[in-house]
Amino acid sequence: MILVTGAAGFIGSHVAKALLARDDVVLGVDTINDYYDVALKQARLARLTGTPGFTFRKLDVSDHAAMLALAKEFPGIAGIVHLAAQPGVRYSLINPYAYVQANVMGHLVMLETARALPGLRHFVYASSSSVYGGNTKMPFSVSDPVEQPNSLYAATKRADELIGHTYAHLYGIPSTGLRFFTVYGPWGRPDMAPMLFTRAISAGEPIKVFNRGEMWRDFTYIDDIVDGVLRALDRPATGTPPHKIYNLGNHRSEKLTDFIAAIEQALQKKAIIQLEPMQPGDVQATYADIEISQRELGFSPETPMSVGIPKFVEWYRDFYGA
Repeated sequence: MILVTGAAGFIGSHVAKALLARDDVVLGVDTINDYYDVALKQARLARLTGTPGFTFRKLDVSDHAAMLALAKEFPGIAGIVHLAAQPGVRYSLINPYAYVQANVMGHLVMLETARALPGLRHFVYASSSSVYGGNTKMPFSVSDPVEQPNSLYAATKRADELIGHTYAHLYGIPSTGLRFFTVYGPWGRPDMAPMLFTRAISAGEPIKVFNRGEMWRDFTYIDDIVDGVLRALDRPATGTPPHKIYNLGNHRSEKLTDFIAAIEQALQKKAIIQLEPMQPGDVQATYADIEISQRELGFSPETPMSVGIPKFVEWYRDFYGA
């Protein structure tokens, strides 16, 4: 059995579905909070509910009593894919407490849950490319220093990596952290650029483009990310301590205006662009060095933006009737 936290989330629901497709038994956990549209989360969950091998519990991963009780109820959990988190850089400027509670306390509770599972083979968790902060050396390598985060969100994700290392050292829990780079695709989050841009362009409304368009991101399609997650899960970390960190990105940095142009082409409609200054906590560019991920996991992203964006727009039109 594989425990997937954040199972009603964007990446979590895709990972759970992929695990079920290969006949794994999946226990999904999600608090289904109202940070964004609950109906979208419930629709993602509905794709999983009723599938043979899937069980769901509505729980908060930062609730240590509830999660330890879950470990007692399902002592056969062999793997954990911990994806539940409070996402978003800009919201961390508004509600910092939510990030420490969900991302730091939630991570600690999940590691304590891992300790309580006698047959656990691997603990895989989501980190983020945001841990690289304002690094200017490109592409970002897992060997680069990551001690100067630009946002509280990034700081909590770096804290998760340090805590994961500590638990691997103290208790021998094989753990792997995955630094995701700007994931997009069907069932994506409505607070992220692909959804914000697609909705606004469709409605003929202006879109805000920060740093006056001088922004680059390593946009990574969801199917490639899911493939990387499963590859990591199937290869428990080794070493002293048994803790590994990998970049999961597309290994190319695309200019944000080119990303917008791809959405325009898929929609057959021009964007009304409103240029804005850089937002606090944001970074100008991300770019993943995936050489270690390729060598050790066999990770090989295959979806270019020219393929991924039309797939996302097709899903958007179908789901929202736009």
